[in-house]
Amino acid sequence: MLRHGWDQLSIYLPVVLMGLLALGTWWLVRNAPMPQLPVVERQQGHQPDYYMKSFSVKTFDATGRLQSEVQGDVARHYIDTDTLEIDKVHMRSVSLDGRVTVATANRGLSNADGSEVQLFGNAIVTRESVPAKPGAPGLPRLEFRGEFLHAFTKTERVLSNQPVDLARGNDRFTADTMTYDNLDQVLQLRGRVRGILMPRSTQ
Repeated sequence: MLRHGWDQLSIYLPVVLMGLLALGTWWLVRNAPMPQLPVVERQQGHQPDYYMKSFSVKTFDATGRLQSEVQGDVARHYIDTDTLEIDKVHMRSVSLDGRVTVATANRGLSNADGSEVQLFGNAIVTRESVPAKPGAPGLPRLEFRGEFLHAFTKTERVLSNQPVDLARGNDRFTADTMTYDNLDQVLQLRGRVRGILMPRSTQ
């Protein structure tokens, strides 16, 4: 009788084991910790990631020659556009031949390497005069004024889609828009253009 009962049990044992295995699997799934879902990066938006106050930044070439200096009251770096916004900006650059260019404005916006600078509010870009040398004529002082000036430092260009005042030595010009290329020595004035040309000294 006992042997017969054991034989009957052995017939159903695989079914019982499968049932226990299924039950154990269900329990593990139910009590296992939930997998970590990938964290979706929160959009940073146009927010500054660092500030600088009352700062001055200078850059030098390999020989130690000063190339440029940037000063300002407050600077804010925006990581989404990799730009630097500066309040009360004052920039000074020195070319290879010693020409000094100074730019000031209520606010400036520069790209990462400083090759493109936008100036807003009382914007002034000045290139100091260059005295004449034997075999090379001098260059008069050049000054641009406007509410917006867009300067490209590497290609030495200054653009504006807003009214500008231009002074070249004693000459004065005004225009609605302007494009100036210092390397090619080409100035384009558009819109309502007015100019005052002063007579040159014969001496």
